[in-house]
Amino acid sequence: MMKTFFAKLMAVAAPLALALCLTAAPHAANAQATTEPAPASAPAVAPTATPTAPAAVPAAAATKVDNPYGIGALWAQSDLVAKAVLAILAIMSMGSWYVIVTKLLEQMRMGRQAKEVDNEFWNEGSVQAGTAKLAEGSPFRFIADAGVHATRKHDGLRGKVDFADFVDLCIHRATERVNRRLSNGMSLLATVGSTAPFVGLFGTVWGIYHALTAIGIAGQASIDKVAGPVGESLIMTAIGLAVAVPAVLGYNWLLRRNITVMDDVREFSGELHSVILSGRATA
Repeated sequence: MMKTFFAKLMAVAAPLALALCLTAAPHAANAQATTEPAPASAPAVAPTATPTAPAAVPAAAATKVDNPYGIGALWAQSDLVAKAVLAILAIMSMGSWYVIVTKLLEQMRMGRQAKEVDNEFWNEGSVQAGTAKLAEGSPFRFIADAGVHATRKHDGLRGKVDFADFVDLCIHRATERVNRRLSNGMSLLATVGSTAPFVGLFGTVWGIYHALTAIGIAGQASIDKVAGPVGESLIMTAIGLAVAVPAVLGYNWLLRRNITVMDDVREFSGELHSVILSGRATA
């Protein structure tokens, strides 16, 4: 009886002991993890032991990094079409500024010559003497010479035309030539002002085309594939506007100044015509 009882007791106690061992094993592992924090804390001290790492940032920032998306990089990395667009815009800009500067100097010179007419020409006794007082190449002298020559060429078939009409025709023709010469270059400013934005827009479209091509080849729209071509297109747009705006402003400004200068020229022409008809001119 006792043997069978102990046998049954052992049969029940063995599974219980095994179950207790299995449940005690995780608790023992957790206890070991909590009782051994020192090895884990040792590496944690390493990041805090290097507080001087940010001190190297100013030295790195002090080194100058070339801009890979600037105008220099644009010219170096662009193809033949983009370089041709940039060259055309550069030629347009130089041409427009040349016209603006030269026409401004010409208008200022004609303003000084108009003052000389008031001070010297009208104080002389004859048209010929007054013409000799004017500077060579002056539009006022050119008109005065045309009036004097009209009095000498009024013969033959020209003599059949009324003298007043013939003199008026010669002076008017000379005045219109001065006006055309003063207007030279204005068409260039108008052309540059109206076409430069579209030339820049063509460069913009070409840069976007390169961006789409880079995206298609790479298979993904990463910023490094898109930044260069898109930056190129934006620079083209900016250059086109920078060329067009001064041309348009210069055209409107010079056109207004031309009107003022031509008012002085036409006033001189009318007075000269009246003086010749009055008989003060000497043949």
